[in-house]
Amino acid sequence: MRSLPGQTLPGAIQASHGSFASLRGGAASLGPDAGCGVVPHTYKEKHAVSALQWVVGLELFLLAADPWRMVLSTDHPNGGSFLAYPQLIRLLMDRTYRDSCLARVNQALLAGSAMADGIAREYTLDEIAIVTRAGPARLLGLTRKGHLGSGADADVTVYARDANVSTMFATPRYVVKGGTLVVEEGQLRRAPRGQRLHVRPGYDAAVETSLREFFDRHSTVAFRNYPVGDLHDVAMPVGRT
Repeated sequence: MRSLPGQTLPGAIQASHGSFASLRGGAASLGPDAGCGVVPHTYKEKHAVSALQWVVGLELFLLAADPWRMVLSTDHPNGGSFLAYPQLIRLLMDRTYRDSCLARVNQALLAGSAMADGIAREYTLDEIAIVTRAGPARLLGLTRKGHLGSGADADVTVYARDANVSTMFATPRYVVKGGTLVVEEGQLRRAPRGQRLHVRPGYDAAVETSLREFFDRHSTVAFRNYPVGDLHDVAMPVGRT
């Protein structure tokens, strides 16, 4: 592997480069309030921006005490492709691999960071299941997702153990989606139509008044452009998992 994967970790740290007006090579930020980030952005080992993103992202995950409050996301497609998940997971689970990758980035940006001295923590498989599945489902209140209990959707992935964590997560042995066998012995058997997942939690509508005033004063995008319009599919039930 020649460099760290060209993704942000997590997608939330996209904001760390949102204030850049321009980058060498013609990349430009359209501003974080537009939700566009930097496009295009070539990630290179020695670039200061790339190193800063990885330092912030890795520290955030490796120093967080409670994985239930963390969500692993590449912010697809702005922050990076979801195809990078296997590499990202390996960075969290394999310290030797992580240190070898960080040794090649811009070392000036590591100064003063916990990553400069190395962080011994390695995520367990249980913790990866939390930050990629159970945790997001609980935070969103999706009661039928993120667990294998009674009433849950039959979404199950089975992996063949491999010393290379990236290889293991890149090629699942079995995938069951909504009770339908999708992948068998690493081979795609069928591709059933998926669905958009959304929730409609209750909230105090009075808060919109102050939000509109804030957007009018500080945002270049009107508040009316943010709400999602009517969706034809049924919202997921909201509750505690």
